[in-house]
Amino acid sequence: MSFSLSFLTAVRRSARLPRCSNCRGVSTVSGPVKLDFTKTLPESGNETSKPLVILHGLFGSKRNWTSLSKAFARDLDRPVYTLDLRNHGESPHALPMTYEAMATDVLHFFDTHGLSDVSLLGHSMGGKVAMSVALDPALPASLLQHLVVVDIAPSRGRLSGEFLQYTAVMKQIEGMRLKTRKEAAQVLAEVEKDASVVTFLLTNLVVPPASSPDPVSFRIPVELLSDSVANLGDFPYEKGERTWGGKTLFVKGEKSAFINRHNIPVAEAMFPGMVLKTLPTNHWVHAEKPMEFKEMVTKFIT
Repeated sequence: MSFSLSFLTAVRRSARLPRCSNCRGVSTVSGPVKLDFTKTLPESGNETSKPLVILHGLFGSKRNWTSLSKAFARDLDRPVYTLDLRNHGESPHALPMTYEAMATDVLHFFDTHGLSDVSLLGHSMGGKVAMSVALDPALPASLLQHLVVVDIAPSRGRLSGEFLQYTAVMKQIEGMRLKTRKEAAQVLAEVEKDASVVTFLLTNLVVPPASSPDPVSFRIPVELLSDSVANLGDFPYEKGERTWGGKTLFVKGEKSAFINRHNIPVAEAMFPGMVLKTLPTNHWVHAEKPMEFKEMVTKFIT
């Protein structure tokens, strides 16, 4: 993976989070969970009209989108909501970790915050959640106005082995009872040579004060995510089962294989109103070309 300098600045800033406890219990729930979020308002103060809602990818959080959220709010003159999906950021730790469950969480968020005329944007895992929302039979008619899916397709398959590798080394770090971010970074660097990826993963690390006897830990439920990786390669619907005909933009990273000639026909069948655009990036499209990405999405939504 390759990250831009601006992205590294953003994730280093997001790493300076308030201290949080990693002892949030994992519960099994049959209904939605209450998602943590950040709301960014434009200078006009518009709080309700045509909101943009952003969903992050696996191991990410709402804080990864801070700079782009401000830019979208300014350029679109509309409120921007960035959510922490379940088991990420400051949202609850809960089972099941499936796209159906995550879509229900997002629909519940729309309802409890009285949102309408929503533009929904998701990257990677968040893109699959966004597509699941659009295809969900419970989606109220006309609630969703635009769908933006970033470098992922509505297909089924195994996630890349690197994701299992990341959860394995995170579990290893927690078991080693390390005390500093530097020590954790050194362990991660043994399996991930890209310093940008290490920096990104460490945004999830909680480092206690030096006076505390507690070791470092991860704010995400590492064991749960490790057990759920198979679910995250899945998708709730098959080709021909459900469609959403609204305005849909798929943004592909030119050097990424997540959107490819095999799954593009599936996307076209499920989202007949889709257009496909490409930027010269790897999987982290919005991080590698933030200005070009912002302009592309802004033009599509307006």
